[in-house]
Amino acid sequence: MNRGDLKRKFRNRLPVLAGWTSLGHPQIAEMLCRSGVDFLGIDLEHSTISQEQAQCIIAASQASGVACIPRVASHNGESIRKLLDSGADGVLVPTVETSDQVRRLIEWVKYPPVERCELVVARSQGYGHDFEGYVSHWNETSVLILQIESIQAVENIGELLQFDEVDGVMIGPYDLSGSLGIPGQIESELVSEASRVVLASCERHHKACGTHLIQPDSESVETALSDGYTFLALASDVFVLQKWGKDTHELIRRFHD
Repeated sequence: MNRGDLKRKFRNRLPVLAGWTSLGHPQIAEMLCRSGVDFLGIDLEHSTISQEQAQCIIAASQASGVACIPRVASHNGESIRKLLDSGADGVLVPTVETSDQVRRLIEWVKYPPVERCELVVARSQGYGHDFEGYVSHWNETSVLILQIESIQAVENIGELLQFDEVDGVMIGPYDLSGSLGIPGQIESELVSEASRVVLASCERHHKACGTHLIQPDSESVETALSDGYTFLALASDVFVLQKWGKDTHELIRRFHD
């Protein structure tokens, strides 16, 4: 799925199922992309993945025919522009709470005449060979997703979704539970109610709304979609390895005891 196809699915609130990597090797990205995911998320916020590693992962993902959306580590225009220059199809930005933050993100992500993203020659435009086509279509095909992780963001959700450049949001239940004073209690009714506020606002503004499923299966995916989520990150390489580690630990204990 290319960037334009992914953008259309977000804009039409069609189901989007994503892979997720927190480990900095392109081989892992290639393996995840072979599963048929709609896009691959790269977690630069909670990992040691470097800018150089991210570019290799982006290239591996796109070579597999899968769009790539990194989650940036912070609200930093320089790091966002470097990821976009590396060929990322958009960005997922954590901890967005105010309309002023969204305006700043748009300035960093979009090209003139919409905003002030700098013009350079980089991998994203085929090192200059595809410059005109890339720049002329970037604003209409690139993806900007905001992560909702605090009660302030929930209270301001209508303001955050008013911008046409915003394609959707992703709810972070763990951080949201901490903001509500119940850290880790993601099944709490307080977290569920806050999530429903965001889901309802996304439906009204016709924006995509996503979340992360730690242990996805058919039932959990169907439940999330029926709840109103339109895109889902399905586990991650770390979660897969963690589960293998737990299962293998029990297996080894059985034969060692």
